[in-house]
Amino acid sequence: MELVSRQDPHLREAVWFAVCCRALTLLLQALFNLLIPDHAADAFSPPRLSEPGLWDLLLEQLLGGLSHWDAEHFLFIAERGYLYEHNCAFFPLYPLSVRAVAEGALWPLQRLLRLRSRLLLSAVLLNSLFSVLAAAALYKLGCVVLQCRRVAFLAAVLFSVSPANVFMAAAYSESMFAFLAFSAMWQLEKGQSWLSGLLFSLASGVRANGLINAGFFLYSHGKWFVLQLQVGSGSVRKLPLLWKQLLSVASSAVLTCAGIFLPFALFQYYAYVRFCGPGTGLEQTVPKPLLQLARDKGYHLVAVNGVKPAWCSQRFPLVYSYIQDAYWNVGFLRYFELRQIPNFLLALPVVLLGSWAAWTYVIANPRHCLTLGLERRKSEEESKPRAGFCCPAVFVYVVHATVLLAFGFFCMHVQVLTRFLGSSSPVLYWFSAHLLQEYEPLLRSEGTDNQTVAARSKKSLLGKSAGSCGRGTSENPVVRLLMNCRLITPLSKCILGFFLSYWLLGLILHCNFLPWT
Repeated sequence: MELVSRQDPHLREAVWFAVCCRALTLLLQALFNLLIPDHAADAFSPPRLSEPGLWDLLLEQLLGGLSHWDAEHFLFIAERGYLYEHNCAFFPLYPLSVRAVAEGALWPLQRLLRLRSRLLLSAVLLNSLFSVLAAAALYKLGCVVLQCRRVAFLAAVLFSVSPANVFMAAAYSESMFAFLAFSAMWQLEKGQSWLSGLLFSLASGVRANGLINAGFFLYSHGKWFVLQLQVGSGSVRKLPLLWKQLLSVASSAVLTCAGIFLPFALFQYYAYVRFCGPGTGLEQTVPKPLLQLARDKGYHLVAVNGVKPAWCSQRFPLVYSYIQDAYWNVGFLRYFELRQIPNFLLALPVVLLGSWAAWTYVIANPRHCLTLGLERRKSEEESKPRAGFCCPAVFVYVVHATVLLAFGFFCMHVQVLTRFLGSSSPVLYWFSAHLLQEYEPLLRSEGTDNQTVAARSKKSLLGKSAGSCGRGTSENPVVRLLMNCRLITPLSKCILGFFLSYWLLGLILHCNFLPWT
């Protein structure tokens, strides 16, 4: 039976809850932005070159809280392109999409709203759409990988109240990346390799960490070939066939990975041509306020009068790595300073949750982890695969999440780990759903009444689930826990407290130019 059907009530509930959460997020940020004055932050804030109209001012009051911090970069790029060198830290697919919607779907509003306002509205609408689609993609991915509809449903619902929620709503690329990454993972699990490769390639045009997703393809192709080697006696007659299979797998993996790396390579080439090529007299075409901003802040413009940036003469002139190093001091252990302790505390919940997820999986599957999941299971084990977070199929996702966690902790500004993991890996939501499902009596009791799926499949759609990984009800488990918050376990309170408090604090702080993750 197909795990995800068009009439799936869980999918409808997950989508509806995501829509409600997005609407509530927009309402709360407007309220907080109105009540709390903006902090005078030392952040990128280009001058507005045209006087705003009445409708522009109204839109700024309603959605202005979503245009702060890095959102200023994305909106500036969408409006004026890569004018400043440090803008190249932000990849082009998201601002291009924002500009396309502003010039296309929102074109009728050009008489009411100036371009900057239409770009902001475009970003909010796109992110609202992408965050809802990402929740649906996460649910579908969870159904295929976890083989446990209830945990997949709970994880999708938790995604809608993600601790990185403010970045899913603001003019950031997190929502778009999450949608593309989760959709690509789902298509790969379904065997749609080329569609998955296309989605992963698009994701690498949104965020640099999309390059790591090439590991899913390498593992998938490598695992298939290794398991093929374990079938049969491996006689000499089969060697030509094995060589043919090896060449097929290797060529497919190379082509797919090249497609994933292509957007990154093209963007680096574009930046090199733009900033390291001969001077174009651009200084005469840049508005004076933007030139003055560059002088005041030390921003580098496109090569003027033959003066080129330092990275142009490097052996590998990659603008992205140079910007991370020169502008944001990103590097191994560079953030390990006493004054950064508050930021490490901000990242502590997601670090603990990610580490606990990896530890739990390794303890539950020690042999599977030692063999990297490349050992063919016995026939009796194949007939009864384990479902839920600790099932064998989750291995590659745990490795992916652990790599992101380790890299973010040791090499990045550690406070961004919450949104870094929250938009890139399903493990944060799968493991939280696993803990709630396993250790919260209010949820665990749903699946203990019936033990037979086949005999009661029709009833399970309407009532109790068949075992802990049956269909369950489409009642929203997060809403149920919140309605009974006094009765839930301390662990459930900690998980929900982390998700909801970071959602609320993010809206209060980020939307008023106060430091956040």
